[in-house]
Amino acid sequence: MKGIEKTDLPLKLFKRGKVRDVYESDNNLLIVSTDRISAFDYILPSIIPDKGKVLNQISSFWFDHTGDKFSNHIVSSEPENLPEFSQFSEKIRGRAILGKKLRPFPIEAIVRNYIVGSGWKSYQKDGSICGVELPSGLKFGQKFPDPIFTPTTKEDNGHDENITFDEMEDLIGRDYSEKIKKLSIDLFNMASEFAASKGIIIADTKFEFGMDDDGDIIIIDEIFTPDSSRFWKADDYEEGLEPPAYDKQFVRNFLLNSEWDRNSIPPNLPEDVIAKTREKYLEIFKILTGRAL
Repeated sequence: MKGIEKTDLPLKLFKRGKVRDVYESDNNLLIVSTDRISAFDYILPSIIPDKGKVLNQISSFWFDHTGDKFSNHIVSSEPENLPEFSQFSEKIRGRAILGKKLRPFPIEAIVRNYIVGSGWKSYQKDGSICGVELPSGLKFGQKFPDPIFTPTTKEDNGHDENITFDEMEDLIGRDYSEKIKKLSIDLFNMASEFAASKGIIIADTKFEFGMDDDGDIIIIDEIFTPDSSRFWKADDYEEGLEPPAYDKQFVRNFLLNSEWDRNSIPPNLPEDVIAKTREKYLEIFKILTGRAL
């Protein structure tokens, strides 16, 4: 089964990210989701067929679902139907959006509702996550009384770094920090309520934001995808254990159990890891959107 590792469209390349190839189109950006996959801040040499289509279409679904209350960067969720892209419409069909070109904030806004992953490791070390002091005696996988906001830096190259809210204020200012925190938690709560109606828990997620010419905060990049979120089936959840994930966990587990040192070129993924990861991406897409890819 073939996938798309890289695009080469007859447009000015704005940037090539870990997963997305971004092109300039007048005052907008054509953002194409490839089938590349990253883990531990490295782009892997293997691809996951259809992954880009899942990311693009599930994100478009969420942008549409939340768009009445939260401003986002979408200009068109089906740019393949626009005349200016007709010459390469089949190359981008189902895996691209046309978005506003905005000034991105240099942070990732992370919301956590369960203590797992790197948050659990941080809590074990000093009882906090990104400067958020937490009660003692929390169990692995336990739900927080309320979601917590734990920002990181946003690095194009290298590792994103956990920062405190005070450090976020130093980077982007107090007013924007407070607004982004509130937006992130409100957006997370809205999506979590919807996901719960489908039998899905959103354990944590990340957002990125940009600023328009009026100084307004706009959601950019992707929201509530298997790349940016940790999804569990509610029926599988049990405190103290981590349920099967609908994200990159098969990939992470393989890499963690390999001899890779996480400081060099990553190994190729076995076919079964690729197949299982693709299967999970397609499954969560169908559960949340109600349709097959």
